[in-house]
Amino acid sequence: MISLLFSRGAHGVPAPAPVDFATLVLPPSPNTCLLTPTSAPGAGHLQRDPFPVTPEAAFEAIRAVAAAQPRVFALAAYPERRQAQWVARTRVMNYPDIVVADVAPTGGGTGLWLYSRSLVGWSDLGANRARVMAWLADVENRLRR
Repeated sequence: MISLLFSRGAHGVPAPAPVDFATLVLPPSPNTCLLTPTSAPGAGHLQRDPFPVTPEAAFEAIRAVAAAQPRVFALAAYPERRQAQWVARTRVMNYPDIVVADVAPTGGGTGLWLYSRSLVGWSDLGANRARVMAWLADVENRLRR
């Protein structure tokens, strides 16, 4: 735990692995937020209709959003899956959160799975939900251009 808090960037977090959203089981803690496409099975906290763009365009948009965020650092990329992961560090306490984005063709467009979760603590006071909503709004704006 100490190394998580005193590390910088993506250092000190557990080794990443691709996330399979079809089998993901959400933890019982309230410190996560999962956005799923409305056409996808499973229960996310938030849902959004598929985007009327190619998966490549959606993947480029979410990576641009992540790159523009303060205190967000690349953790892993799985381009063949169109999935990427980042570490987002809180401003005051340097707590690391993991953000995973995945895009895939679904329901007549491209679906976005966006999962933000805390590595430390039980509650995040809504920080992960706020992050998912802000990133989603930014993706929508980028894709409208």
